[in-house]
Amino acid sequence: MLSALLQIVVIQMLLPLIFILMLWMEKDRSKLEWIAKMLATVMIVLWVFLTGRWDWVSYYIRYLFILLLLISLFFSWKRTKPLPLRSKLTRTQKITLGIHTLLVFVFGFYNVSAFTGYSTQQQAMELAFPLKNGTYYVGQGGGDTQLNYHHAYESQQFALDIVKLNKLGIRATGFYPKELDQYAIYGDTLHSPCDGKVLEVRSHLSDLIPPESDTEHPEGNYVALSCDGEDSIVYIAHMQQDSIKVVKGDRVKELEPLGLVGNSGNTSEPHLHIHAEKDGVGIPIQFDGEFLIRNSLVR
Repeated sequence: MLSALLQIVVIQMLLPLIFILMLWMEKDRSKLEWIAKMLATVMIVLWVFLTGRWDWVSYYIRYLFILLLLISLFFSWKRTKPLPLRSKLTRTQKITLGIHTLLVFVFGFYNVSAFTGYSTQQQAMELAFPLKNGTYYVGQGGGDTQLNYHHAYESQQFALDIVKLNKLGIRATGFYPKELDQYAIYGDTLHSPCDGKVLEVRSHLSDLIPPESDTEHPEGNYVALSCDGEDSIVYIAHMQQDSIKVVKGDRVKELEPLGLVGNSGNTSEPHLHIHAEKDGVGIPIQFDGEFLIRNSLVR
C-alpha cells in the first residue's frame, strides 16, 4: 500500500508537474536549452499518461496533465522565441542540458517500449466482455510489462485486471479502503465470455480484506472454461465466495451469469482477472475486435 502511494504521488503526480512548472517558469539563455527541457518534459508527461494507474486518483486527471503541458509549451515558447539557438552556457547550465538530453533518451525509450504493448502480432482469441452496466477500466493489460505486469509470466502474459469506475472516475471510495463494498466493482455479475464447457470451479475461499492476499491459491475462487471452437482455456479469477452458479461439466452460453466479482486469492483488491492460455502459454484476447491495454475503458 505504501509503495503504491509513493508511486502515485511521487512518480505519477509530482514528477510531471515539476517538469511542467520548470518549463513554464524557468528562464533559458538559448533555444537549445529550451528544446532539451521541452522534449524531456513531453517524454515524461507522455510516459505518465500512457503507463500511470489513473483509476487511483481519477481517470480524467490524466487529460489535465496534457492540458497543463500544452499551456506550458505555449507560454514558454513565447518567452523563448526571441532567444538565439545557441549561446555561451555556464558549467551548471551545461550539466542541466546534459541531464535533460539524457532524460529525452531514457523516457523516449520507455515510451517506444510502452507503445509496442498496444498491439500484438499473435492471433487474438475473440471473447464477449464479461461485465455489464458500468464503466470498466483496465488496470493491467497489454503486451509490455510497463502496461501489464502479467506480461512477465508466460502463462498470463496477456492477462487483464479490470476494475470499475465510479462517477468521479475512481475505482473506490477512498485511497485503499478495507471495506469491500467501497470498491465500485465488488459484487458485479460476471458473465460467460463464450459458449463452452466448465472445466474447473472453486468457490469456497473467503473474500479477503485489502491488502491481504492468499498466495497459496492465486486464482482464488474461479471458473475455467473451454470455449467452443478453441483449444485454449479461459480463466476468470478472484470471484466472490459461494457466488459461482456453475459446476464442473456444465455447458454455458455466452453472457450467461457465472458468479460475482470478489476479492479471493492472490489479489490486493476486488477486480476481475481474466486470461486465456494454451499448453501453459498465455495467448492474446480481445473484445469486439479490441485488444485492451492499461487505461482502456469499456462502457
